[in-house]
Amino acid sequence: MNEQILQIAEALLTATAEPLTQVKFNQSLERNDLRLADVMASLRERFVEQRRPVDIVPIAGGYQLVTREEFEPYLRRLARKAGSLALSRAALETLAVVAYRQPATKHDIDQVRGVNTGAVLRTLMEKSLVTIKGRDEGVGRPLLYGTTQEFLKSFGLNRLSDLPKLKEVDSIMGAEVTPVLTSDAAQ
Repeated sequence: MNEQILQIAEALLTATAEPLTQVKFNQSLERNDLRLADVMASLRERFVEQRRPVDIVPIAGGYQLVTREEFEPYLRRLARKAGSLALSRAALETLAVVAYRQPATKHDIDQVRGVNTGAVLRTLMEKSLVTIKGRDEGVGRPLLYGTTQEFLKSFGLNRLSDLPKLKEVDSIMGAEVTPVLTSDAAQ
């Protein structure tokens, strides 16, 4: 791999808080003959050889520079949870329903949670974790909610299929997950 391309790719990863996508990479280089995945694989290999404290991971349809896991305790002490995503239990439960059932109507979400989720949905939308994906074809054409790219980034996921399967959550929690959460995509 061309040394200059690797240096440019590393600079782009370092300079942006957003995942570097193929489109952004092409725009930055003003060319489209390089596969970002190949460049990232070469750069990642270099990081491993040099025992760098950072790694490159696929997140939200692009690539992002992250600190390797073994350095997490030091970063945690440095940050002291500054700027961390704080969600209430109600918000986490609502977000889980949306993530596993999307696109979901407010009525669907309310049914699973057993409470009115209007205020919680507004909070999740303000935090850019949930967005309106359209309208249902049913009576009254209710809004459909789904997760966002920010949701993927916040939870370190590359795509929705990276969510743990409900059976995995079941075994971790040692309890049965509410069957109402189950959807074809979640299995």
